[in-house]
Amino acid sequence: MGALEGIRVLDLSRVLAGPWCGQILADLGAEVIKVERPKRGDDTRSWGPPWMKNDAGQDTQEAAYYQSTNRNKLSVAIDIATPEGQDLVRALAQDSDVVIENYKAGSLKKYGLDYETLSELNPKLVYCSITGFGQTGPRAPDPGYDFIIQGMGGLMSVTGEKDDLPGGGPQKLGVAFSDLTTGLYSTIAIQAALLNRHLTGLGQHIDMALLDVQIATLANQGMNYLASGNIPKRYGNAHANIVPYQVFKGSDQDFIIACGNDTQFIQLCNAIGLSELPNDPRYTRNADRIKHRTEITSLLAEHFAQKTANEWVSAIHAAKVPVGMINNLEQAFQEPQVVARNMLVDMPHPEKEKLTVIGSPIKLSRTPVEYRFAPPKLGQHTDEILTRITNEKQLSELKAKGIIE
Repeated sequence: MGALEGIRVLDLSRVLAGPWCGQILADLGAEVIKVERPKRGDDTRSWGPPWMKNDAGQDTQEAAYYQSTNRNKLSVAIDIATPEGQDLVRALAQDSDVVIENYKAGSLKKYGLDYETLSELNPKLVYCSITGFGQTGPRAPDPGYDFIIQGMGGLMSVTGEKDDLPGGGPQKLGVAFSDLTTGLYSTIAIQAALLNRHLTGLGQHIDMALLDVQIATLANQGMNYLASGNIPKRYGNAHANIVPYQVFKGSDQDFIIACGNDTQFIQLCNAIGLSELPNDPRYTRNADRIKHRTEITSLLAEHFAQKTANEWVSAIHAAKVPVGMINNLEQAFQEPQVVARNMLVDMPHPEKEKLTVIGSPIKLSRTPVEYRFAPPKLGQHTDEILTRITNEKQLSELKAKGIIE
C-alpha cells in the first residue's frame, strides 16, 4: 500500500504546477483522476518536440513535457464547458477527497465547479486552487506564468552574472522554478488539510499563488535584505554569504567548490597546497573572506588554472570538502550516485514497451513509491472511471455528442 492509499484526487489542472502536485500525490499512492479536454487534452500534450518514440523509433504524439508530470494518473476526457460534463465532474467530486485546479480565479464558478458549490455536495472535500497571483489582491484575475513570476518575485534579480561581466544581467532558471515549488507547497498544504480533516471531519479551500511561493522561497536572500536594507546583487555562480562557494576553472573545465565553514576552508587549503592561506587575517574567517572576496577569488582562480578540474576535484573530495564537476544531463543521469538511488525508472506504455522516466526522490521505508501507470494517453481511462457514476448507454450518448472521449 502507498502512504496515500485510499485517497482519491480529482485533478482538473493543466501544464505544470497543478500536475506536478498531482503526480506527487499519485506517486504516494493516491488515485489521481486527471480530467482533460476531449481532442486536445492538457496543453502540454502538444508541447513537442521532443516526442516519445515508439519501439520502431518513430515519433508518437506523446510530448516529453507532458510525460514529465503525469505518471501514475488516470486520464478522463470530459468537456467541462457543457452542462453534461459539469454534472459528471460534480458526481466525481462527491466521491473524491481532493480537487486540484489551476483555472483563473473565479472562472470555475460559472461551471458550478468552484469550492463553494462542490463543498456543499461534499463537505469533506479538500479543494486546492493554484493561480499566478491568488484569489485576492489587485492582480487576482490575471493569468500567471512562471517566467513572469520569477521576474516579479525578485528571483531573476539575484540570478545571473553581474551587469559588468560578459553575459551579465537578470536570468531565469533553466526549469520553471516557481511552478515546481508551488506544486511542492500545494502537496504539503493538501496533506495538512487531509490530516486536519481526520480530526474535524471537514475539508477546506487552499489558495496557492505562484507569486506567494516565489516570495517565500527567496529564503536567505530575502532576509539579507530585510536585515540590512541592502538590495541583494547578482553574484553569478558565487554565494552572497559564503566564500569560497562558487565555480572555478581548472586547466580544462569548470568545477564547483562549496566551502561551508572555516574548518572546511582550512581543509581545502591543505588539499590544494595553500596551507598558509588561512593564516592570512584577510582570509581566516568567512566574514573576512567576504570582505576580501575579489582578492581571494582571484588568488584561487590563478592557482586552479594549473591543473585539470578532475585533479582538483579528486584532491578536494579526499579532504572531505564539498566539491563536484558540472554535469550535463547525460552525465547527471549516469552519475553513480544517481544510478544507485534508482532515479531513472522504466515503465510500460501503450505505445512503447519501456518508457524511461525520472523517478521520485521520496524514499519511504514502509510505504515506498510505486510506479503503477505510465503517463496516460488522452482519455485512456474514461470508460473505466465514468462507469462508476453512469451506465454504458449514457456513455455512448455522451461520446456521440463529443462531451467525453
